[in-house]
Order: sequence, then C-alpha cells, then structure tokens
Amino acid sequence: MHLSRDDAALLKARWTDGVLLKRDVFSTVERGRFQGDGGSVDAVLRRLDEVPWWSLMPARHLFGREKKALGLARGLDVGPKLLWAGDRALVRGFIDGVALHLAKPYGDAGYFRSAKQALHRLHRAGICHNDLAKEQNWLVGRDGRAYLTDFQLAACFRRRSRLFRIAAYEDLRHLLKHKRSYAPQALTPSERKILARKSAVASLWLMTGKKVYRAVTRGLFNFTDREGGGRRLVNDAPVLIELIRKNPAVRDTAIVAFADRRTGVGLYAFVEADQAALEAQLRNALAAANGPKPPEHIQIVHALPRDANGKPRTEILQLVAMNQLDLIEPMMRSETDRAFLKDIIEQRKNLRDRFNFEAGDLQLPSS
Repeated sequence: MHLSRDDAALLKARWTDGVLLKRDVFSTVERGRFQGDGGSVDAVLRRLDEVPWWSLMPARHLFGREKKALGLARGLDVGPKLLWAGDRALVRGFIDGVALHLAKPYGDAGYFRSAKQALHRLHRAGICHNDLAKEQNWLVGRDGRAYLTDFQLAACFRRRSRLFRIAAYEDLRHLLKHKRSYAPQALTPSERKILARKSAVASLWLMTGKKVYRAVTRGLFNFTDREGGGRRLVNDAPVLIELIRKNPAVRDTAIVAFADRRTGVGLYAFVEADQAALEAQLRNALAAANGPKPPEHIQIVHALPRDANGKPRTEILQLVAMNQLDLIEPMMRSETDRAFLKDIIEQRKNLRDRFNFEAGDLQLPSS
C-alpha cells in the first residue's frame, strides 16, 4: 500500500525524517521535523503505507479515530496538536516530555493534579481516551505537566450519554491506578473509592472482551506491546539475558527494545563488564546457543545506571538505544548522573537512526 500522490508530495516537501519510534502491524511512527505555516517544528508522523494488507482495515479504523480525536482536541493543550492529516498519514506536534514508565514521577502529587485537570478538559470536549491503562500514553512534560498521547482508541461523543460516562469513569480510574503506583500518599478518600469500584462494563470486558482482544492481537496479528517492545522484548530478552550472564566476565546485563527501520523491533543489550573485547565473544556464544535471535547491538559498559534499589535504570538505557538523547536531560538528578552516562552515550551503537541532536544537547561534562 502506498500514500496518495498528494500526501506523498506534501510529506516529501515538508517532512524531514528523524528517529523511528515504533513500527507494528497498525502503523509506523517516526519523530522528525515538519515545515508548517509558522516554520519548522518538532513533530511526530504516523503513516500507514508500510502496514501489511491483512491488518489494513483495523489500522485505518484506528487511524480515523486518532485523526478525529486530535482534531476535536485542538486547543485543549492536553495532547499533541494535529498539524496535518491526509488519507493515510498524519502529523502531530511533538510534546517535549517523557513517557510515565520512563519518567517514574514518584511522590509527585503535582503531576497527578495536572493529569486530572487534563483529563477533565478532554472529557468536557466529549473525548474519552480509552487507552490510559498504558503508562506510555501518559507523558511527563519538561514543564512538569501531564500530557496524553496515542489517541487511536479514543471515542468522541456528541452528548454525555451513559456510554460516555462509563468510558470517562474508566479513564479516571486508570489515571488513579498510576497515581496509586507513584504517589499513593496523595490519593483522596473519594479516589480510593473509585479505585475499589470497577464499572460493570469494565468487569465484563475483563472477563470476556479482553480475552478475545488478546487472542486476536497476539495470535492473529502477532502483536504484543509491552512498553513498545513487542514480542522480542517479552519473549526473547529474558532468555538472552540468562545466556549472556553465563559468561563469567559479565557482572550484569539489561536489554531494551528500540524501533528499527529494517526489522521493526530491535534489541539492545547493555552488558556490565570490564573487558571491552567481550562483545565478539558474547555474539559467538549467543549464535552457538541456537536460541532467540541475538540483540542487534551489544554495548559493554563499566557500570549500568541503577536506581536507589540497585536495579538497572532501563528507562535511561532505552532512550540511549533510541537516540532520544534530549529526553534524558530532565531525568538526570545530578552532575554525577551526567558524568556517569557520558561514556555510555558517546560509545552507543545505534547510530543509523539519529535525529538532529547529539550528546552535546544533553549538557554532558566535558572531557
């Protein structure tokens, strides 16, 4: 399937390729630059021209829902602005922020107040997002505010019908589940009551519809979306981690996913060890194991970035793997963090898919 001639011509003239964010059977999503009427701006492109024929119908349905919702939400300042939309591609504004599962705003009650306000504005406009259980659909902006993204399952209502009220209630309940994870001390008594009470539709969905949904998406479409990593991150990464850890020179390893223009989803292994020449040895061992396909990139690092509990900070490593270096800066807690990451960033392996920023944009310490 191809874009229409007019859409292809417009994108060729006004779109500049950047970082591939995601590719699955429903669309390709890319970050780049868009030449609008007011000048060139950071933007995100969703296109359907690389969607396989057998998933085109649901892909077009999801595309249409997002296109309608973003158009209706224009001016609300709760999500990306719709900059342009064609028949099989659309461009939305880029939000300078990091997904909730990467930012991890522990104890940040202000963020969740902002999130609740954003949700109220969306609902007043008659829009229910319907996919807010996913942390990657909540963004923590550089300004500290909450923003929503990925409106492919959104529903637009002309009146506040019973169905609207149920969908809005579930949007709120999913937000409060995230609040319970990151800022439980800020939950009010009424919010705790909402968390304890699913709507009848949600309960029915969990018992019936969700099982059918998973059977279709994971079986028919071979689609899994754990933090955007797909089946390789879910199924292959744990096996590869165990194989890599068998090498006595390896202290620890972490594997993250990144979108790849050739394979769809690539794996990137960060291996904590002292031997810089260990990469070739690991690749040979993984190939000889006859297990899952080895990671596209293996980077040897002297130490993995870790959180207060000693766990690898995969949220940082994922941004390194995806070359979204500018999004790392708000997540740095000190100059020590910046110095620690300097070597990892400068030695990163995924250099095919780079945007118009480099390590200097992270304000790393000079050598």
